[in-house]
Amino acid sequence: MRANFRLQRLFVENALHAEAAIPADADQFNYLANVLRMEDGAEVLLFNGRDGEWLARLTFPARKKIVMVAAEQTRAQTPMPDLHYLFAPLKTGRMDYMVQKAVEMGAGVLQPVMTQHVQGRITSMDRLRANIVEAAEQCGVISVPRLEAPVKLRDLTDGWDPARRLLFCDEGEETNNPLSALQAIAERHAALLIGPEGGFSEEERHWLRALPFVTAIPLGPRILRADTAAVAAMALVQATAGDWR
Repeated sequence: MRANFRLQRLFVENALHAEAAIPADADQFNYLANVLRMEDGAEVLLFNGRDGEWLARLTFPARKKIVMVAAEQTRAQTPMPDLHYLFAPLKTGRMDYMVQKAVEMGAGVLQPVMTQHVQGRITSMDRLRANIVEAAEQCGVISVPRLEAPVKLRDLTDGWDPARRLLFCDEGEETNNPLSALQAIAERHAALLIGPEGGFSEEERHWLRALPFVTAIPLGPRILRADTAAVAAMALVQATAGDWR
């Protein structure tokens, strides 16, 4: 069943089932009561990443309190998307954008990776998580991607599952066309690694290319900013080896 974009969607941590009564937190109360000016009996959609999506109705048991009462399930829980998205942190605004687009493009796992030329830094995992949740709310996503702790590039591959192909976007590829490389791993689980604005160092490029589970892919003849490259690469991967097929 397709998402219903006529109703407001909210992520909650609580378990969802028929007649579950979930108090709105402070931010949700302000948004529902003061921004949207919803009244008693108004309907919203709730999801928690575990129990599917539920239609809920608002009640106002007190002047400064909203309780959302689940009525019926509108969509069953979907599996977590299989694509892992690994990225070098960018400056805050561009990283917010990139994380949101990764959720929209169907990443199931997001993980910051620290490289030699990394320019951004992770100042708040809570902010990244909030961006993930906001993107899921706005785009009808039911399975909320998992956010992993930052890891150094060298440590990333320790104990790597060889069944999952690690794709890294390498601007030094001899060809501009990534399709042949992606079609060759069409039946494999995939992880996509996007480097920083300054690109991977030569040392990192040579080291990655030497690993048996790594495939380097180009992204065409133009130089792309890291957040643009992320969207382009995820579209290519999903179309050739992911869930767009």
